[in-house]
Amino acid sequence: MNLLTAKNLSHTFEYELFSDVNIELNTGESIAIIGMSGSGKSTLLHQLSTLLIPSEGSVSLFGEDVASMSKKRLSTIKRHDLGLIFQAHYLFNGFSAYENLEVAQLLSGEKIEDTLLEALHIKEPIHQKVTQLSGGQQQRVSIARVLTKKPRIIFADEPTGNLDKKTADEVMQLFFNYCKTNSAGMILVTHDNDLAHQCDKVYHLKEKKLKQIK
Repeated sequence: MNLLTAKNLSHTFEYELFSDVNIELNTGESIAIIGMSGSGKSTLLHQLSTLLIPSEGSVSLFGEDVASMSKKRLSTIKRHDLGLIFQAHYLFNGFSAYENLEVAQLLSGEKIEDTLLEALHIKEPIHQKVTQLSGGQQQRVSIARVLTKKPRIIFADEPTGNLDKKTADEVMQLFFNYCKTNSAGMILVTHDNDLAHQCDKVYHLKEKKLKQIK
């Protein structure tokens, strides 16, 4: 099943960042986008995840054109079906790690699963304040918060940037397993070529064009 289709996307600030970008994501599939800093990878991810409106082109989610959706419909999809993970964790610092997950639980109606906390090695410190956690623990809590809501598409921008290689590989395997078992998909932006090539497909954003290299 098709989860996302983007056609002829472009984006211009003071200059054209990229143009005529086309990409599709299907259930169970993982896609990596690589490229130099400043090539537009994060901007493209923001367009695909509806955070940014493209200068040109269209994005469809689950067969619906985003531009044609009502604000209410788009808000519902964002709340339940899209999961965004960034290198910065964006957790609520005044809360404990568990309270951060409870926010996701409240918004989505999904349960917090012990198996997820165990897989991310955060079950022990889960009731500590976010500010008492290491950077790597904070990042894993932010990943748990997104996966708790059971999104149909994961948009991940350098999600393992604060993690050591062993933990990063474990987290990537968790993402892949999640996509397969939940009929979900993932689009990953990364500088790490080894990490990227673990995905089903790899695209390179270079000289304003997106080209598939795997």
